Amino acid sequence: MSEKIRIAFIGCGRFAKHFVPLFKAHPEVEKVFVCDLIPERAQKYSEVFEVPIIESFEEAMKSEEINAVAIFTQRYSHGPLVIEALKNGKHVYSAVPCSISIDEIKEIARLVEETGLTYSMGETGYYRTAAIFCREKFASGEMGEFTYGEAQYNHDIRNMEGSFKSSGGDDWKKFAGIPPFFYPTHSTSMILSCLPGVYAKKVCGFGYKSVTDTDIYGTEGQNFYGNPFGNETLVAELSNGGVMRISENRNIGWKCPETFITQFNGTDGCYSFAVAKHFFSRWNPECNTKVIMKDVSKMLLPEGVMNALEKDYEDGLQQIADSAGFFDMSPIQDASRLPESFRNLRNGHNGTHHFIVDDFCKAAATGKLSPTNIWEVARYSMPGLVAHESAMQGGVVMEVPDLGNPPEKFEMLDPYAFEYNQGNTK
Repeated sequence: MSEKIRIAFIGCGRFAKHFVPLFKAHPEVEKVFVCDLIPERAQKYSEVFEVPIIESFEEAMKSEEINAVAIFTQRYSHGPLVIEALKNGKHVYSAVPCSISIDEIKEIARLVEETGLTYSMGETGYYRTAAIFCREKFASGEMGEFTYGEAQYNHDIRNMEGSFKSSGGDDWKKFAGIPPFFYPTHSTSMILSCLPGVYAKKVCGFGYKSVTDTDIYGTEGQNFYGNPFGNETLVAELSNGGVMRISENRNIGWKCPETFITQFNGTDGCYSFAVAKHFFSRWNPECNTKVIMKDVSKMLLPEGVMNALEKDYEDGLQQIADSAGFFDMSPIQDASRLPESFRNLRNGHNGTHHFIVDDFCKAAATGKLSPTNIWEVARYSMPGLVAHESAMQGGVVMEVPDLGNPPEKFEMLDPYAFEYNQGNTK
């Protein structure tokens, strides 16, 4: 039987609180610890969630009892912490992004290959309903050959002040100016996760130099990254000949964070999304001069949102604008493979949190690769990092490095072929 997971949360900020209860409840987890640079935060988590405190990241690294860490620090700090954890023999769950450095991503992959330890990034985009739908339709052959896809992540900086301020203190605005493309995976994952083995070969990037929030973006030295852009967009040539457009927007009139695929197009079928409705169209097999278009929103939206749309369209739209369904699953999200202990626990990010935690725990228990393993998330991350450099140089076309597919010695996790506490060998 595999060793139980004993995991230390590194960082007790605004986001980690959604995940401590899930890890505590998972059948493969034996114990959860918490730590934070601000002792009062760790103490509060300890009291609220009834978990012990580990004094520091360094102490967690030394601990023989702890065999895994969950990195929930600020986004620019993940890479070095992940590398140190792997070097100390710990499995790693990391919040997004993987790293803001291509060299660090390469080093993480090297360490995972060398040690066989689990690395899994908590990328919600992989588990969102539109990505699941497009993945299934593309795999079935109904879409034909992929031609073009576009996705975006809209999250205005005015809705993010609390997140940065809680950890950045008086310098929070300097941290908040992080380039949008240092955090591209909510968008890139929505497209690339549907295309097995496909990666970005070349990108060109462009940025919007903000005329508002100029105390965050703008003049040289305004932030820690020398970044003038509040919004960034890339166009990528993919390895299968298709084209991908990605936008990461932080200076936009969109109150709540939202990730969505606008279009996912194939030679025979296309998915599209417009504010509140999801559509799938394909050639009519009986008459090749016409297409069949179907509204598939009931599959992809939580029941509460769907009911609101059917009752009063304007109220339904407002619920979407106010993040309605943030905690709810949709019919296309198959909860049958989740542990029973998750049934009544709070979810998040459109019903994705349960799946993210379950996949990490099952991967660590079996030694198999989670869907968001390092080789996969490298393909989500690197196009953005290169595209930011392109934007800084006025939109020049640049090649994107690729780490390749996972080494053959690794098997992919099948989360349905798993028996809790039964040796995990099914």
